[in-house]
Amino acid sequence: MERLSGLDASFLYLETPEQMMHVCAIFVLDPTTIPGGYTFPKFRDALDLAIADIPQFTQKVRKVPFDLAHPVWVHDTHFDINRHVHRVALPGDGGYDEMVELCNHLAALPVNRHHPLWEMWVIEGYKDAGRGPEGGKTATGDTAQDKLVVFVKMHHATVDGASGASIVSHLCALEPDAQPVAAMTGAVAGPRDVREPGTLEILGRGVVAGILHPLTLPRIVQPSVDVVVKTVGRIRSGTAMAPPFRAPRTPFNNNITGGRAIGLADMLLDDFKEIRRVSGATVNDVVLTVAGGALRSYLSDRDELPDSPLLATVPVSVREETQRIDGMNKVSAMFARLGTDIDDPWERLGAMEEANRNAKEHQKAIPADALQDWAEFAPPRTFGLAMRTYAALRVSERGPVVHNLVISNVPGPPMPLYFMGAKIDALYPLGPIFHGAGLNITVLSNNGVVHVGVIACPEAVPDPERLVEYFPFELARLKSAAERAGSA
Repeated sequence: MERLSGLDASFLYLETPEQMMHVCAIFVLDPTTIPGGYTFPKFRDALDLAIADIPQFTQKVRKVPFDLAHPVWVHDTHFDINRHVHRVALPGDGGYDEMVELCNHLAALPVNRHHPLWEMWVIEGYKDAGRGPEGGKTATGDTAQDKLVVFVKMHHATVDGASGASIVSHLCALEPDAQPVAAMTGAVAGPRDVREPGTLEILGRGVVAGILHPLTLPRIVQPSVDVVVKTVGRIRSGTAMAPPFRAPRTPFNNNITGGRAIGLADMLLDDFKEIRRVSGATVNDVVLTVAGGALRSYLSDRDELPDSPLLATVPVSVREETQRIDGMNKVSAMFARLGTDIDDPWERLGAMEEANRNAKEHQKAIPADALQDWAEFAPPRTFGLAMRTYAALRVSERGPVVHNLVISNVPGPPMPLYFMGAKIDALYPLGPIFHGAGLNITVLSNNGVVHVGVIACPEAVPDPERLVEYFPFELARLKSAAERAGSA
């Protein structure tokens, strides 16, 4: 039995019927590489073996009576893979549009909290018409290839961006007939008959945790005071990151509904690296610059582009710096202006690089464990009630805009990977959306391709496909500008 960290538990408390706190991923797989061919029972059984002792897949949440402490993880002694892995098929010659429509529906379903907090749908009958990294679609018909699509959903309490990429690598292999890393490291050896603690034991440990909890407060107060003092100094010197609550209002900064709309795009990683080489910026700077250009074009087309630049929350992994060993989520965050007020992509990259340099230095000056430490004091009942009240009063539509959207950039493995023997042709990550920020853009690189996953509230962004179409276009504009700068 292990207690959820305050940050992990916060994602449970934040959840409402509209604001579902799960993260998703869409795998596009080539089933022809599976040794002996694909069958759903064989695929499911191979997955069952691979996840046997990975805690995120085999543990469930138990609440502490009277909410005296954060919930605990306990082993699911009745784990059944059939509760989590499902088989569906697209109708007829189902192509990209039909696949995305189904994924929209699946993303809008909450995770069942009575079992381990993950679900997977194996989608058969997908006719891949060849959406390549240059953008756009090819003709359907004889050119379409039969592919498998796997839609995965995991609650944010179990995973963050970095650990999600690690889990993917852990379940995959470098060759189609090789065992997943999970099997090679012996992770499948754990038994599933681990004792599940009783209610009285959970209550007793919760009482002890509640008594000891206030004793940790003095340890985190002084570092937090130091951060405030240093932040004031940075503000005075003009080297602070962009502040929250000063973002312009856009259509995706209202209350969200329970629906979800998805858009997917691909670009070549070499183009990002070439721009980085010429400009001296980081790949993350280039990603944010391209995203800013795409958002500028999308909002301009709809006559909804604000005069001031959009503000994004950018999650930052602190796994290398943290002193904490508990918790699934080990993240901090920085705020970044996206230069949506600048039309020229090269000028936007220059502004982004300078602003991000200050933001990164500011973020690094904040203790790596600050967010996790303060999250420990999130009271379960109060936190959940506050979130429901915030949604009911529609505060996001009346008060200042905290931020416009969330953008994540997750580095993935640079080589081809095989998932249960099937080659991964594409892997699109999809993060959560929030009241007041109904758009999430997540970027993941794998095997030389940058995959973009956009998920939004359909009332806020009814056509995410239109938004993602601008990503390759804006990358091409930025690359052309870099080539001109490099030859000057």
